[in-house]
Amino acid sequence: MKNSKRLWAAALALAITLTALSGCGGGASSSGAPSGSGSSGSSSQTGQTEPMDLSAVTDPYQAVAGMPGNTVVARLGDEDITVARLLYWYPQRGGLDEAMAAASLHALVHQLARQESLELEPATSEKLETYFATLAEQVGGEAMVNHVLWSGLADREQFAYVVGTGDLFNQLAQRYFGEDSGSYPTDAEVSAFLEETGQYRAKHILLSTIDLSTRQPLDEETIAQKKATADNLLAQLRAAEDPVNLFDQLMHEYSEDTGLAANPEGYTTSKGQMVAPFEEAALALKDGEISDIVESDFGYHIILRLPMNPDTFRADCISYLADQKIGEMLESSAPEKTPEFDKLDPAAINENLAALQSAIQQELQAAGGQTGGGQASGSQAG
Repeated sequence: MKNSKRLWAAALALAITLTALSGCGGGASSSGAPSGSGSSGSSSQTGQTEPMDLSAVTDPYQAVAGMPGNTVVARLGDEDITVARLLYWYPQRGGLDEAMAAASLHALVHQLARQESLELEPATSEKLETYFATLAEQVGGEAMVNHVLWSGLADREQFAYVVGTGDLFNQLAQRYFGEDSGSYPTDAEVSAFLEETGQYRAKHILLSTIDLSTRQPLDEETIAQKKATADNLLAQLRAAEDPVNLFDQLMHEYSEDTGLAANPEGYTTSKGQMVAPFEEAALALKDGEISDIVESDFGYHIILRLPMNPDTFRADCISYLADQKIGEMLESSAPEKTPEFDKLDPAAINENLAALQSAIQQELQAAGGQTGGGQASGSQAG
């Protein structure tokens, strides 16, 4: 599926957007869960840039791009795409055309919502107000909230627009595929969605061959003992009349996965999230099947593939189907750029944004605060 059609994912979730702004990023896991290698974020370069004079900044878009934030650079139907709505996506997308694709997607959601006579839920505005109040306490006042937003090329209006997109998208999804839509996804359609998106559930018994805190390999004698234990456990499972019930007993007794306590019912994951040997073995199993011994960099695994309850994933399927529908609409309607778009200079934007972020970083450090990595939202939409 194309990246421009990922509205259903975390991109438009209000909770994720607000969490990302607060700087609550995930760190590397030290548990025994067989996680795949995550992508590392780019290091900030703001410390190498001459800071901008924040006292002279009233509009971050004017300061970075030389145009007021309300300058219209494109139109999609009756929805204006302003400098603010475009450049919000620029740091994430790395190019003006890429940012335009994301901005167009959001513009289309707002346009479709108007056509369906949908309005923002009051709870969305209330959550946003609560969030800004909390953030003001954390960073030292309303002015500092503005600066945190500026560091990600956002202002309050633009941030509210992005959050509102998530709310309106969810309403559109229900309008198109909810229970009263006539297109409510069947169990078979939910299963097809799970297969297409590569989602699956599994439990595992892990006999670790590394120190899970240091990631250093254990000695050869200990590793041999772990292999013997794994062989013994698998033999018990193969001989059991009720291997699934026995699996849980053995898992809680022997598994060295430090993530077990938080995931006693197994892991729900998708392709690319687990180490390759684990993923390949798990996907090769049918529901209720138990693997042979699988060796990964973490150690020896015995894996039980778990069924997926369609009711648990139907809401995700609804969002996914709506995402496809809206993505297809977007592919048939390109935004019409104005002459102002061609005046935007990526090199100048990059330089000025670095100077703005450097100044805000210094200000926050002096005040004892921190940013969430320079981008006001973790949204991946577009």
